[in-house]
Amino acid sequence: MSIKLTEPAVEQVRRAAVDAGADELALRIAARRREDGSIEYAMGFDEAVESDISREYDRLMVVVAPTSVDLLSGAVLDFVEIAPGEHQFIFLNPNDPDYVPPDPA
Repeated sequence: MSIKLTEPAVEQVRRAAVDAGADELALRIAARRREDGSIEYAMGFDEAVESDISREYDRLMVVVAPTSVDLLSGAVLDFVEIAPGEHQFIFLNPNDPDYVPPDPA
């Protein structure tokens, strides 16, 4: 699996898992292509199944169903401040037609 999670994303997922009492579960990431070609994402805590593709990030297990692997290939999940005091998860995915690479400045 070639999706990457940034350190802030891993930390926030861990906090959310503890808060939800789901710290023994994996983070499931899913993606599907919409009719307009853009990609819709979903995340949640779940148990892994045998067909899942999995990867561990610093003791956080991430699972993806085979149907989402191609859409998530090369994607990065980050947790960023989008406005003062307002944070959210974002997907940076070169497979999405709406993808704009981040400005390195």
